[in-house]
Amino acid sequence: MCCLSKEKTARITTDADTLRSEIRDKSIKVLDIRKEEDYKQGHIPEAINFPLSNLLADDSPDKVLQYTQSFGIEDETSVVVYDDTFGALASRVAWTLQYIGHEDVSLLDITYGAWRRLGLETSIEMPSLNKKTHSLKLQPQILAAADYLMPAKEKGAVLVDNRERLNFLEHHIPGAINIPYRMLGSHQNILRPKEELKRLIQNRNISTGSEVITYCGSVGTLSGLGYYALKSIGLDNVKLYVRSFKEWKSLDKPIEKQSDANYWDLSAE
Repeated sequence: MCCLSKEKTARITTDADTLRSEIRDKSIKVLDIRKEEDYKQGHIPEAINFPLSNLLADDSPDKVLQYTQSFGIEDETSVVVYDDTFGALASRVAWTLQYIGHEDVSLLDITYGAWRRLGLETSIEMPSLNKKTHSLKLQPQILAAADYLMPAKEKGAVLVDNRERLNFLEHHIPGAINIPYRMLGSHQNILRPKEELKRLIQNRNISTGSEVITYCGSVGTLSGLGYYALKSIGLDNVKLYVRSFKEWKSLDKPIEKQSDANYWDLSAE
């Protein structure tokens, strides 16, 4: 049982067939991160609606714990999260659950739109929920605050900006490298195959032993996807700067502009 638990907690993404099986076995909690009006028009069977806006209104650990318990999620419950926005919104929620100490959380490897295009089951019924108890065990090793970034970089940490390239070139945190979120997914899946992601990381001279901190524009969605892309290929020491570049600017931290940016040929990627 110990080995099985470790295998489950290491799961970064879940494929559609596995999710369908787990839904039939009632061994999974599924979170739908889309807007309520979209959820009501149809969703994956047994999915619980948890719009990202609800989380962003108050993402304090205590509030997230309240949500988690109200959804009937216990410490050992397997959770799969999905959205219809290339996985970025789902990533932010999954990371937040991980931060409060929920280990067994993964991303559905396709969007809801792809699920429907595959002709898979949908429902308009809302599942009944029974409140459960969940512990609070914060995981500070996956979170980076603004004051942590520059000292960490001086010690060798890699800062990864997951915004669009033009936004990065306009201004970014000094020394950051750009891996635009659009480069992380494939046509069908929210993340590219592992070998392609490994090549992408190697081309940025990021070693598997590096400490990597991802950030994006404001709330940690695009960089949440970056976080899970790195985790999916075996990088262990990855942190998310949740408040991202919006907070960095508001704190009047140093900024690097286009004239100082590094350019590279994307054609090889």
